[in-house]
Amino acid sequence: MSENKGSGEAFEKFKEAHDFRIQLNEKSKVNKTIGIISGKGGVGKSFVTAALASEMQRRNHRTAVLDGDITGPSMGKVFGVHEKASGMDNLIYPAETKSGIQLITANMLLEKDDQPIIWRGPMVAGVLKQFYSEVYWNDVDFMFVDMPPGTGDIPLTLFQSVPLDGIVVVTTPQDLVAMVVEKAINMANMMNIKVLGLIENMSYVECDKCGNRMEVFGKSHLPEVSEKYHLPVLAQIPLRPEHAEACDNGTIEDLKVKELDSACDVIEKL
Repeated sequence: MSENKGSGEAFEKFKEAHDFRIQLNEKSKVNKTIGIISGKGGVGKSFVTAALASEMQRRNHRTAVLDGDITGPSMGKVFGVHEKASGMDNLIYPAETKSGIQLITANMLLEKDDQPIIWRGPMVAGVLKQFYSEVYWNDVDFMFVDMPPGTGDIPLTLFQSVPLDGIVVVTTPQDLVAMVVEKAINMANMMNIKVLGLIENMSYVECDKCGNRMEVFGKSHLPEVSEKYHLPVLAQIPLRPEHAEACDNGTIEDLKVKELDSACDVIEKL
């Protein structure tokens, strides 16, 4: 018993001595930082990130988006931003979207948007840290970090490096996705990061004539995951053609996703 206790104390001392968290530069200010995560790709995590940021901006909060999916950046296209990054005084200046959201994404570092990013893990991790610490974030109320999917090296780097005030977990109804979501939740709990709640995307399709709901991806497992981990369900978003159209056309800021109102209410209270 005493040996286990000693091992636990040694581990805590190790964590204290090896604090990997990075700091903002002296010109930047970010009040709250929220990570948007998923256990796997293809669940609409980037769509949810952009829609949450757009709604918070509509609520008159100064909002920013850090596209942490370095090898699969999508935020530039979603927001219709194609300009490249500029710099001054050793700082990178983010782009500004139509409604004033501050944005940084890996495509802003490339000559062409379709150029692949073929980098190893340490280089990707370095760019992520630069996006947080070397970008001029101008008096941001809420920053949303679109985190790469999964529980591998890059999400771990973000969890360890960026001081997150909470995370939102995005999922879809499939049984397989529910299983990998639990892995993401467990990872956050192991890192002592607060999980604000769950958002299920593509929950159902609603008939525009009769209003009936069709669960095209099967019955939702969200209530089971919510009960198991004592986490609130922040939203269940239906599958709508206009959601994909807004992302493809770069007009996400013009889209109102009413199902996300309760999620924004929770974020505002942080």
